[in-house]
Amino acid sequence: MADGTVLVAVAEHPDDGGAAAGQLTRIAEDIRARGLGVRWVMSVSDAEAVLRTEAGVAAAMVAWDLPPAAEDGPGGASVLRGIGRRFRDLPVFLVMADEGLRELPLWVSQSVVGYVWPLEDTPAFIAGRVTTAARAYQDALLPPFFKALRRFDDAHEYSWHTPAHSGGVAFLKSPVGRAFHDYFGERLLRSDLSISVEELGSLFEHTGPIGEAERNAARVFGSEHSYFVLHGDSTCNRLVGHFSVTRDEIALVDRNCHKSVLHGLVVSGARPVYLVPTRNGYGLAGPLPPAEIAADSVATRIADNPLTEDAVSSRAQYAVFTNSTYDGLCYDAATAARAFAASTPRLHFDEAWFAYARFHPLYAGRYGMSVDEEVFPGPDRPTVFATQSTHKLLAALSQGAMVHVRPAPRAPVEHERFNEALMMHGTTSPLYPMIASLDVATAMMDGPQGRWLVDEAVSEAVRFRQEMVRIGRRIEAAGDRPPWFFGVWQPAEVTDPGSGARLPFDEAPADLLCGEPSCWHLAPDADWHGFPGLTDGYCMLDPIKVTLTCPGLDATGAMSDRGIPARVLTAYLTTRGIVVEKTDTYTTLVLFSMGITKGKWGTLLDALMDFKELYDGDAPLDRVLPALVAEHPRRYSGRSLRDLCQDMHEHLREARLVDLLDTAFQRLPEPVAPPQSCYQHLIRGGTERIRLADAAGRVAAAMVTVTPPGIPVLMPGESVGEEDGPLLRYLGALEAFDRRFPGFGSETHGVTRAPDTGDYLIECLRPDAHERLADAVTPAQRRGGEGARPVG
Repeated sequence: MADGTVLVAVAEHPDDGGAAAGQLTRIAEDIRARGLGVRWVMSVSDAEAVLRTEAGVAAAMVAWDLPPAAEDGPGGASVLRGIGRRFRDLPVFLVMADEGLRELPLWVSQSVVGYVWPLEDTPAFIAGRVTTAARAYQDALLPPFFKALRRFDDAHEYSWHTPAHSGGVAFLKSPVGRAFHDYFGERLLRSDLSISVEELGSLFEHTGPIGEAERNAARVFGSEHSYFVLHGDSTCNRLVGHFSVTRDEIALVDRNCHKSVLHGLVVSGARPVYLVPTRNGYGLAGPLPPAEIAADSVATRIADNPLTEDAVSSRAQYAVFTNSTYDGLCYDAATAARAFAASTPRLHFDEAWFAYARFHPLYAGRYGMSVDEEVFPGPDRPTVFATQSTHKLLAALSQGAMVHVRPAPRAPVEHERFNEALMMHGTTSPLYPMIASLDVATAMMDGPQGRWLVDEAVSEAVRFRQEMVRIGRRIEAAGDRPPWFFGVWQPAEVTDPGSGARLPFDEAPADLLCGEPSCWHLAPDADWHGFPGLTDGYCMLDPIKVTLTCPGLDATGAMSDRGIPARVLTAYLTTRGIVVEKTDTYTTLVLFSMGITKGKWGTLLDALMDFKELYDGDAPLDRVLPALVAEHPRRYSGRSLRDLCQDMHEHLREARLVDLLDTAFQRLPEPVAPPQSCYQHLIRGGTERIRLADAAGRVAAAMVTVTPPGIPVLMPGESVGEEDGPLLRYLGALEAFDRRFPGFGSETHGVTRAPDTGDYLIECLRPDAHERLADAVTPAQRRGGEGARPVG
């Protein structure tokens, strides 16, 4: 099997019988004999198809006189430009028919490594030149750690260290072990090594090929230091929080945060002051509005928070916020950093879903590592951390993640001290294939290929978005069926900044939507997004995070008489083998990652069309969701799809669930105790699990996170509130929904259900523990305020 491909793009057909064709055919045969494959094409379009679909191209032979695809010069020029957009340093040999070097543009010499006159050298000599260049390219292609790991594997050394399976040999001694070995293969198991392998370096000492790989990642991702983390962005968040803020110091926390941020607060003992993001009528969490992160607003939040009265300092030492949000909202990073800088010297961008942002101009200035000395000069610039779940939307193995650091003099980050925190949260038994995947994910984004990979994801997302709108217009124009009722959360029109023309979204040129950030800006007070309090350019919607909208509710919160709750849609999509990322009340989120294909999103489009046909035809529910009816026959037998959708829609409207959600998230619970104190009570039996009906006035001991929308609604140490307060009314409405519609319940972390009644149960501090909280919340007061960090 060939271990690489040489693209031969020439005008001649291999069976032409001419001298040049015969010589090129012999060159191709010699290249194959040397272990490489050959793809012979005779047009620009076929060459572009190979470049687009075959990442294993290791060299190219391109004829300058290849017929052009359009009236834009020689076809060879088009192919050379395509290679430059797709590959970095790919060896290209220009196939010449005459002595026309002097007629070539000057840029061509920078794009090729040599020239070939097929009839002037022997086929073996030319094939040797091409093959040698291809092998050198393939060797240089490998990033530091992956290259070292492959060399070590090729050495076939015996291992006398952990892991005990010794390269997979132990598995071969057991029937079930043999099945495991055969399934995953010897190469994976041989690369599962111990940290005793000195020549591969150390993850904690950052030496050898591992250290080289991390330094390469810092270059590629634009940081001063980058660290590989093998337990996902969750561990990255805990690590950065643990390093950045200590016991009884104040941390500013985006309420739209991942639960791992809270875990970092528990470990560090910090006092959280929560900042409240805006929300829209769909119930989607927006960004922290500019007014919320302004210095005076933050100071008021700190002053009004009971937990800060005896903090080490009245100044926050650390702030963390989500960028981009789950639904694809990303900030103007420099603007956000300048606002936060007045309140804290350390700023953490949780970019779990945004590791690709640096590699496409659409996201310029929207990511943490873009906040450098150039865009934010002077002594007020904060130290910036960016934590990224590399595996989520780049090509790394699950749990692969990175921390990127850009220190500022105001809050220095000494490598040795940061490494102490890293070692507390890391493992001394790292999985080497995972490290290699982080190394490879970095290399994949280096140079033009990174732009190409992200651009493909953006382009396919734009195509899908436009097609969703066009389907509605086509159905309306045909007039032979009920109207299209699915939508996409996006602007209805965009502006071409070059001409100033306003264009319907589906009629806008794809190049405009793929390359112009202003098309995706959340204009202040625009109805399509529904978020109040934003300023121009402050926030942008990421096109690859596609939110589908269902009828019944809009972004302003207006409800219609008829509706289709999104939970019913996603239940149907699951029967079609389509698993979405997130489902809210009337929206569902799908991700157009680098693994997207037209076939993939075409399948989704087909499923949406089929659902509409089933709904319009009022199909029986046992045909649409047979497993649901089989599991709950008394509830759903004999019902139709349209009947279920309307029943659920009317329940949601009468219960005002979306309004209750908005109120619960905007009116934060009263903080009573720091998270670390609650954790101590939880471990030492100072908590109890009680029904919602009995929870009024109690203090939560564990976080409650409802999905949808996937945001903590109650944090440890916060009061549950009054019986008719926003929190208990919201949780009570969810509890009632789950009872009314079994099989469609919310995923609620921190809530269990009573086995006899299905009642919601939450973990609260015992009353006697609550009475002793005064001893737990005043350690700084007892110390007389010693140990405070210098404030930047």
